[in-house]
Amino acid sequence: MKEHPKNGAASKLRIVSLGGVDEIGKNMYVFEYEDDIVVVDCGSIFPKEDMLGVDLVIPDVSYLVEKRKNVRGYLLTHGHEDHIGATPYILRQVPAPLYGTRLTLALVDLKLKEHRIAGVPMKAVRPRETVQLGKFSCQFIHVSHSIAGACAIAITCPAGTVICSGDFKVDYTPIDGEIMDLQTLADYGEKGVMALLCESTNVERPGYTMSEQKVGSTFEKQFEQAKGRVIVAMFASNIHRMQMIIDCGIRFGRRVCFIGRSMVNVSHVAIEIGELRIPEGWMIEQDDLDNYPDENILVMTTGSQGEPMAGLTRMAYAEHRKLQIRPSDTIIISATPIPGNEKFISRVINQLYRCGAQVVYSAMAEVHVSGHACQEELKLMHALVRPKYFIPVHGEYRMLYQHAELALSMGMDGRNIVLPEIGQVIEMTEDSLELGEQIPSGTVLVDGLGVGDVGNVVLRDRKHLSEDGLIITVMAINRDEAKLVSGPDIISRGFIYVRENEDIIDNTRELVREILAGNDLSGENWPDLKNQIKDEVHRFIFEKIKRNPMILPIILDV
Repeated sequence: MKEHPKNGAASKLRIVSLGGVDEIGKNMYVFEYEDDIVVVDCGSIFPKEDMLGVDLVIPDVSYLVEKRKNVRGYLLTHGHEDHIGATPYILRQVPAPLYGTRLTLALVDLKLKEHRIAGVPMKAVRPRETVQLGKFSCQFIHVSHSIAGACAIAITCPAGTVICSGDFKVDYTPIDGEIMDLQTLADYGEKGVMALLCESTNVERPGYTMSEQKVGSTFEKQFEQAKGRVIVAMFASNIHRMQMIIDCGIRFGRRVCFIGRSMVNVSHVAIEIGELRIPEGWMIEQDDLDNYPDENILVMTTGSQGEPMAGLTRMAYAEHRKLQIRPSDTIIISATPIPGNEKFISRVINQLYRCGAQVVYSAMAEVHVSGHACQEELKLMHALVRPKYFIPVHGEYRMLYQHAELALSMGMDGRNIVLPEIGQVIEMTEDSLELGEQIPSGTVLVDGLGVGDVGNVVLRDRKHLSEDGLIITVMAINRDEAKLVSGPDIISRGFIYVRENEDIIDNTRELVREILAGNDLSGENWPDLKNQIKDEVHRFIFEKIKRNPMILPIILDV
């Protein structure tokens, strides 16, 4: 409920996280002042292991749906999936203009075209450019990250100024030569910043994040030593590193070939908007690989996380239609495993070694650096911005807690620090900070074309099926004559191998037949009959072999 200003005082600014706190991913932050709302980022997250069959997890935006008329725009800090991955799904529910740098919007536009969404207003902004959205004045501030076009955003309304750091690190020798705009951040700090929302991904790491230039020297060494093809697996969105690797390859006389759907799409978009530059004649197609000697080939591919359908994985298992791994190949995996993906990438590395290839990965050489700020860089952000209030974001709870401890160590008043929860409204003015109501929030599961139609009950059934299998009992009954016409037939899937356990199947069939014989089959009590079959078959199976399959009785009315 809006609080009306008294004696000319400003209303409260309301901030709520719909994702990105107590988790890494699904970043989405809502800023509300009177009747105006702006949203920073619109991200997705990979499903957890127990979310069987789910493709993607996105924020619950029920609150925004109720106030869709007040949403003035989406401000996108950069083009990583955890910041833009939910845009096609959420724009259908809450349409509003998108604002971001050229590459960020180009990547979003790619997603919207895939989902056949047209007519979304998009405005590309340059660093230091300001956009006015209702009572909000929003300035984009260049930061260094592992993707081009990353920005922090300063959001100013009559209540005060809030700075969202986005994902960043302080790199004094970035690949593109554009150093993070520390001056603008310091200028805001001088004027006065009411609150800082700052990422917490690497808060547990002391010191500084290594410069991207360090990776360049490692690649120089690897290209110099390689005798055959060089195949580099990496995140397609890391355009700066891609440019550095391509420049290195061309210096060693290697033609560049992109393999993998996202690698091909992102590279083409980056080339179109001028973020990726490849000299004429140095880029080749997959069909042309055999036209050049191995020592003149550089392949850029997907699969740095061991994804089953990605380019590197299919090459490793000889399933790629154009490229097979050879013993002379040098494979460089320029990424560190996302937590939970370790076993997938380990399998791929093992298989590449079985193919006889030379494999280089983060445990062996400095082929990857993080795009996130470590403790000393986070301290620099705090020192420049000097916020009155601090809200740590983009991290699991332990990271948010440690980031709050870091702020305390720099002299911030603990009463001015809030560890946010998803859906918890934080209300502030220059003179007050307090918690508001809890709004509807959580996760929405995307499974194929279905959005939100998979919930806890469906996931529980999927888990049950995956662990214990299924028994279906099928019988045909004539309702009018209250008579069993055929069956019961017993069908097993994922439970036991029927041919080797015919006695269990026969005994189950006999049990169901006895239950039917002891009941009225006229149809009035079929729901109770199904429950009885389910309970007694379950008891019988558990007593016999201590298993708990899902039991599904089916009665056909004939």
